[in-house]
Amino acid sequence: MSYDIISFDLDGTLVDTAPEIAEAVNRTLESHGIAGRPVAEITHLIGGGARQLMLKLLARLYLEQPALAETARAEAVLQSFEHHMTATIGSLARPYPGAREALVLLRNAGVRLACVTNKELRHARRVLQVARLDNLFELVVGGDSLPQKKPHPSVLRYVVETLDGDTRRAAHVGDSGIDVEAARNAGVAAWAVPYGYNAGVPIADANPQRIFPGLIQVAEHVLASRSSGPTAAPSRFGVFP
Repeated sequence: MSYDIISFDLDGTLVDTAPEIAEAVNRTLESHGIAGRPVAEITHLIGGGARQLMLKLLARLYLEQPALAETARAEAVLQSFEHHMTATIGSLARPYPGAREALVLLRNAGVRLACVTNKELRHARRVLQVARLDNLFELVVGGDSLPQKKPHPSVLRYVVETLDGDTRRAAHVGDSGIDVEAARNAGVAAWAVPYGYNAGVPIADANPQRIFPGLIQVAEHVLASRSSGPTAAPSRFGVFP
């Protein structure tokens, strides 16, 4: 099978953002008189977008400390979290090894690329900019870009339709069960990398069609599929170094 469209998740797939998300969460908690939480605990909540992360954590805190439901109301905490997320976004984010190189290889070969994340679009664009990946995607879809977000089938179908493709020649790469489910729901190939977050559960448990050790291996697989299939079109967007 030759692939024309590849979409990538952001957090835990292209860029390690857990440290800065944890920083924003703990600044928020401390501003409401609540002790910070371990980075590992916060990392395990990544995947559904910032608001969902904080709501899940608050639900846990309210169970542990019921009085917090009155002294740290959810909407006030969420407003603080937005402030701290804006202040910290991009400050500690680091692209994973081979991220830019893999995307450049794919883009230069004419593969159409999208970044699809449940992170709010303005935050996603900032992370991509800091990681120097922003100029490599034709399309960036955030968790607030569409009526639904991953794993709803409409999200990746929107990507394929927008990029004039065919679901049979598209794949989505992620680090979580949400990504695998999103790909399956949309009818595109479900690929994964093993080093992301996924609530601390091995990605193999989600049964993706392929698990690649890194992003370079994703690029190599796609380019090999195109060289053995129909003649690949050169990039229409210039050559990236």
